[in-house]
Amino acid sequence: MFEGKSAASAQNTTAKTSAKGRVLHGVVVSDKMNKTAVVAVSFAKKHAKYQKYFTKTSRFKAHDEKNEYHVGDAVTIQETRPLSKDKRWVILGKKA
Repeated sequence: MFEGKSAASAQNTTAKTSAKGRVLHGVVVSDKMNKTAVVAVSFAKKHAKYQKYFTKTSRFKAHDEKNEYHVGDAVTIQETRPLSKDKRWVILGKKA
């Protein structure tokens, strides 16, 4: 079943380091909520007709258990199970 690993070490995963879900890099734009930070992620997108690139920014609410990330920090976030009405992301750490 778990070739080369014991069953205990294979099941030792948490939601924070889970292999499921997208991983994105962004910048914290708001940290006013308790245990939540708003992270802005920018994407370069190409216009279908005019073939010109433009920047699209999406804002995600991400879980910050210890309130350790502040505005301006470059962070890595990962998709996870729904934690609240709007929060479906967890901050993994600062981007190196």
